[in-house]
Amino acid sequence: MENSQLFLIGAALGGAVLGFVLKHLQVESAKRRLKEEADRIVQEAKEEARVIQVNAKNEALETRQRAEADIDRKRKDLSREDDRLRQRRTELDKRTERLEERDQALNKRQSSLDTKTNELEEQRQQIVKQLESVSSMTKEEARKVLMDEVERESRGDMARIIRAIENEAKEEGDKKARNIISLAIQRVASEHVSESTTSVVVLPSDEMKGRIIGRNGRNIRSFEQAAGVDVVVDDTPEAVTISSFDPVRREVAKRALAKLVTDGRIHPASIEKTLKKEQDEVEKAIVEAAEQAVFDAGVPNLHREIVKMLGRLQFRTSYGQNQLHHAVETSRIAAVIAAELGADVEIAKVGGLLHDLGKAMDHNVEGTHAAIGAEFARRYGINPTVVNAIAAHHHEVEQESVEAVIVEAADAISGARPGARRESLEQYIKRIKALEDIANSYKGVEQSYALQAGREVRIFVKPEVVDDLEATRMSRDIAKQIEETMQYPGQIKVTVLRETRAVDFAK
Repeated sequence: MENSQLFLIGAALGGAVLGFVLKHLQVESAKRRLKEEADRIVQEAKEEARVIQVNAKNEALETRQRAEADIDRKRKDLSREDDRLRQRRTELDKRTERLEERDQALNKRQSSLDTKTNELEEQRQQIVKQLESVSSMTKEEARKVLMDEVERESRGDMARIIRAIENEAKEEGDKKARNIISLAIQRVASEHVSESTTSVVVLPSDEMKGRIIGRNGRNIRSFEQAAGVDVVVDDTPEAVTISSFDPVRREVAKRALAKLVTDGRIHPASIEKTLKKEQDEVEKAIVEAAEQAVFDAGVPNLHREIVKMLGRLQFRTSYGQNQLHHAVETSRIAAVIAAELGADVEIAKVGGLLHDLGKAMDHNVEGTHAAIGAEFARRYGINPTVVNAIAAHHHEVEQESVEAVIVEAADAISGARPGARRESLEQYIKRIKALEDIANSYKGVEQSYALQAGREVRIFVKPEVVDDLEATRMSRDIAKQIEETMQYPGQIKVTVLRETRAVDFAK
């Protein structure tokens, strides 16, 4: 039993020793394999490093060769550039030398020129002194004479050029304007001639004057107070005169007095009754005349108050021309001109019809009729362009549209056409005298004459005082002053005559 145990122990120990030996042999074998593998890896790394080193050496060698070749090329380029710069420097040095030589030559020439200039200046001074001695004038006096002569010739040339330009512009403008104006007048063909609202009441006999005056002047005072007019009873046979600044009031008084004279019963009660009745009749006549004028002019849809105010022009005249008829005619002419020029025909028609609207109220309101009429039209919603045409037709404000210019032209055409207007002898004489007074107020005017019934003023100037250019300016200034200070129909021609006469006597 013991032997078997020992055998087992021995076998176990032998197995353990054998296992240890086998384990050791396995470890040693693994170490050898690892060492061989490590040696192989190291050998491969060395071989790879050797290859890399060889490649790096080759690349370094190639890089060095390329760098050396590049350096050689740049060295050659620098050498060539250096040669070129050296050659350029040489050329610049030569050019600088030539310029210095030329500068020296120029300095010598300048010195010579300065010397000659000084000699010429001395000779000129001597010549000037000789000329002053011969002409008995100093240099300043001679210069003044020369400048005066040049200025005189230049002013004459300017005047000729101005006249030529003006004549050319007038010829072209007149030709076109004549065509348009003649077409406008021909198409309108107004049947209205100049007429005047009279303030004279014809009586059947001079005995009627006493009945008009009444006992102690009772009738005439009542009539004047109720009608707001003055009744002039003078030596005029079978007629009395009614005077009032209000044309409508004068018309009412004229009609009422004519009715009273026809009836024969003249006393304060009948006077008031007749005046009231005629006032209503005149108001109706005003509205009817205005409606007819609006229809004739082709201007519908006007405010009722504007129509009523327009009708009052039926009893207003200017230089004998009925103002309501003048308004209709102006509207028609403005429409034709606007159509020919491509402007707004409706605005031109309304502006022409209402341009003198202020004359229906200028005796009651302060201001010019153009400004009054424009304000009245603006108050009742008239187009602002039409309002400007009304206000600007006498140049009191700036004209803002071509229609405003057309209205002004149509107004002038209607007033200036043959037979449109007339004026009294007293007004005619005053206008003629005013024209001559304006002309004579200018310096250098010798004589002035108003010709062709005041349509032309001819002015003779002193030739030694007024030259050609000044004569042109004078004609413009006189025409402008006439426009600003006078009222007249049509246009006035201003002619300035400058004439030089040489007179001598044979003895």
